[in-house]
Amino acid sequence: MENLEDLKYPIGRFQPPALLTAEQRASLIGQLAALPGELRTAVADLSPAQLETPYRPGGWTVRQVVHHLADSHMHAYLRFKWALTEETPTIKPYDEQRWSELPDARAGNVRISLAILEALHERWVLLLGLLEEPQLAREFRHPELGDVPLWRNLALYAWHGRHHTAHIARLRQRMRW
Repeated sequence: MENLEDLKYPIGRFQPPALLTAEQRASLIGQLAALPGELRTAVADLSPAQLETPYRPGGWTVRQVVHHLADSHMHAYLRFKWALTEETPTIKPYDEQRWSELPDARAGNVRISLAILEALHERWVLLLGLLEEPQLAREFRHPELGDVPLWRNLALYAWHGRHHTAHIARLRQRMRW
C-alpha cells in the first residue's frame, strides 16, 4: 500500500535544475512532445466509471486530471508567449481546484482535452525548438512565486505532464485495470 505522499507525488516533487544544459533542454522538449501520446495511452479503454475514479483518496478523478492538464498547459503556453513578447509580464494565476469543479471538467469527454493537448503540444514544441538560449532566460512574474524564467517553466511543465500521467498509470496498476 502506497502512502499519501507517494500517491500525491508518484514521480517525486518537482526539483528545478540549477541551470539548463542543451541536453536537458532537448530532453524536456521531448517529454512535452511525448505527453499527449503517453496520456492517451494512460486513459485508453477506461470505462466511464473508471474515468470517475479518483487517483487517490480526496484527489481528482481521472477525467478531472485529463482536463486539468489541458487547462494548465494552455496557461503555461500563454505564459511563454507573454514572456517572449513583453518585459517580465505579470501573469494571472488561476484557481486549479475551482477550475476542476466546473461542469466541463467533471463531465466533459476526455477526448476533447486529449485533442487540445495534442495540438497545443505540437505548437509549443515547435516554438521551443526555435528559441535561442537568451529567449529561454526571459521571465514572467507570478504574483505568488516571483520571477520565473522560461527554462524553469519548461522543466516544471515537463515534470507536470509526467506527474499527472503517473497518477493515472499508478491508479490503473493498483486497480488492476
